[in-house]
Amino acid sequence: MRLTVAQLSESELLARIFPRLHAGTSTILGPGDDAAIIAAPDGRTVISIDTQVQDQDFRLRWPNGYATTGFDVGWKAAAQNLSDINAMGAEATAMVVSLTLPGTTPVSWVEDLADGLSAAIVALGAGACSVAGGDLSAGSELVVTVAVTGSLEGRDPVLRSGARPGDQIAVCGNLGVSAAGWALQESTIVPDRYTPAAAHAAELFNRPWPPLVAGPAGARAGATAMMDISDGLLRDAGRLAAASGTGLDLDAGVLRELATALEDTAAALGADSLEWVLTGGEDHGILSTFPAATTLPAGFIRIGSVVSAEANQPAVTISGQNLRSVITGAVGWDHFAV
Repeated sequence: MRLTVAQLSESELLARIFPRLHAGTSTILGPGDDAAIIAAPDGRTVISIDTQVQDQDFRLRWPNGYATTGFDVGWKAAAQNLSDINAMGAEATAMVVSLTLPGTTPVSWVEDLADGLSAAIVALGAGACSVAGGDLSAGSELVVTVAVTGSLEGRDPVLRSGARPGDQIAVCGNLGVSAAGWALQESTIVPDRYTPAAAHAAELFNRPWPPLVAGPAGARAGATAMMDISDGLLRDAGRLAAASGTGLDLDAGVLRELATALEDTAAALGADSLEWVLTGGEDHGILSTFPAATTLPAGFIRIGSVVSAEANQPAVTISGQNLRSVITGAVGWDHFAV
């Protein structure tokens, strides 16, 4: 019989969680007091927060039979927040976690979540970041909220608003891979029948791998604008264009080339791999702009150019074409879309 959180006191559950949490070098005072103390030698603190809600952001059991583990949810919670800090050109320093748990939640699932948080921090290259504390509460569904702080280490932040006409547009990280993984888990293709490419996509959907070296590297190379690609390339490109007061023209040829790696998986599902690349969320790559003469840092790929905003013209085009000539569905993820 599995031990559930309802069978433990809050103190007993915390005693099982705390030893599993990663302790980085930026924490002066970690879990145990009313608040943590984090070093901020730069004098500024970058901060971001994200929430995952059961049946909104993840399923415990997917239509194809995959069972989401606590490790998966912990890893994704860490990754998506670390990516936001990365997109500002900063390095993560500390993380705090709030958990809402139904009483029937197995204690082992919560322990796995703590392991996933810590494993992601280390594996993704954010070892200085500590899990410095958090909060527990009971509720009718699982909710995981993570806030992360970061340091700019003396650099200026890279905002969404700095793109200028003539800049090159570049990405670092995956595009469309997580969308392919989501589609697989919503399908009837059981994991045992995945091709190697499909298994890779499913793995990166459950445990994203944001390129955390990209933010600081982009900032040092002179990026004029950066942001995390969490809701799909087109939707997030539109946000960057709006913040900068420019247009973005994406290169159809490059994007189609990126989509070729997903073609077999798309064919098995009757989907369009290019639409995954353009609209798929949760890859947590970096969308950035650089001056035209800049040599892009390692890992970045040029995918287009920043253009002047034109009245009555879309903010984002693909080789000069309106998006609707290229895609037919939604342009990206929206929590409140019906």
